[in-house]
Amino acid sequence: MKRPLLLIFGILLADQLIKFWVKTTMYLGQEYHIANWFILHFTENNGMAFGMEFGGVYGKLLLSLFRIVFVIAITFYLKRLIKEKADSFYITCVALVIAGATGNIIDSTFYGLAFSTSEYQLAQFLPQGGGYASLLHGKVVDMFYFPIISGYYPSWIPFFGGDDFLFFRPVFNLADSSISVGIMLMIVFQKRFFSEEKKGEIITN
Repeated sequence: MKRPLLLIFGILLADQLIKFWVKTTMYLGQEYHIANWFILHFTENNGMAFGMEFGGVYGKLLLSLFRIVFVIAITFYLKRLIKEKADSFYITCVALVIAGATGNIIDSTFYGLAFSTSEYQLAQFLPQGGGYASLLHGKVVDMFYFPIISGYYPSWIPFFGGDDFLFFRPVFNLADSSISVGIMLMIVFQKRFFSEEKKGEIITN
């Protein structure tokens, strides 16, 4: 039980420390070029991971509530996995997803209340006049930008010929990475995870 909890809290702590530093030392749109392929670029989004959007004010509220319900449900699932002594690697993957989802929930739920706006200024933590949004309507802080490969699509490619090409375009945060790594590992090792789960069911039956 201790290892997955330590992993979750470790990722959460690192994620929130990075976001707090970005919010209080950078204004929206500001960036630092660490290398040609690694840029710290401060942006915020109203929606899902990697800057994707989801339907305005009410969509934002529904998304925030969905995230909370999802994390509660998957936390109970993790508790069951630990109790049943499931594959430790699979437990780690689930813990990564929980940590990432919780990290972005904190932004969505509390950042609107805790910070002033970052537009054209450095945000203030717990400003006297109140934050930039109400409960559950905060924006998720993103900062990692990796424009590793850039160029243009060949002219002979239909629809995209001549357009600029950039990999990797989305700006993301540590929480997004934690979710993505957890899910990708589940997909790659699904045969191992679910074959062992079936074996356990056969033994118990």
